[in-house]
Amino acid sequence: MAELDLAVRDLLAKQAITEVVYTYCRALDRMDRDLALSVWHPGGTADYPPMFSGTGEGFVDWVWKAHEALTSHSHQITNILIQIGADGTSAVSESYVTVLLRGPGADDSAISEITTRGRYVDRWSLRDGRWAVDSRRHILDAQTVQTIPRELADFVPPEDAGRRDTDDPSYAVFRP
Repeated sequence: MAELDLAVRDLLAKQAITEVVYTYCRALDRMDRDLALSVWHPGGTADYPPMFSGTGEGFVDWVWKAHEALTSHSHQITNILIQIGADGTSAVSESYVTVLLRGPGADDSAISEITTRGRYVDRWSLRDGRWAVDSRRHILDAQTVQTIPRELADFVPPEDAGRRDTDDPSYAVFRP
């Protein structure tokens, strides 16, 4: 393969992998389980020590229960570094992740907010024309837990807030 062809192949692979990384955040924040499952190849693994270790599908099941108990959550990915293997069908990546989780507080006057910062170290493969995760390891770099008075947390009118389902306004413009 010519040098330019290899460069184009690698750029296309990097873009496809980046889209899957972003899809993961969208899937969790919109509680779109099928979309979340599409991030992993069948049998792919997820290691989020010390909370979870198992298959990607098992992780989605586990995180779903945890997220259903929350009032809101938001995931962001930045600083994605990707290396494509020489064969063009394997890759590794590191992505920085920030997650904000809000849930019920000790009483009705407050909410609990957890902010975590960490990284996903992923191994990827291209199978049947689709890039997906073979294995993911989450590395926790920092975590903050705080209690917020409800009046400070609930300042967005419900009609302007994002939704945790496929009725979110973004689904009107993006196909899942």
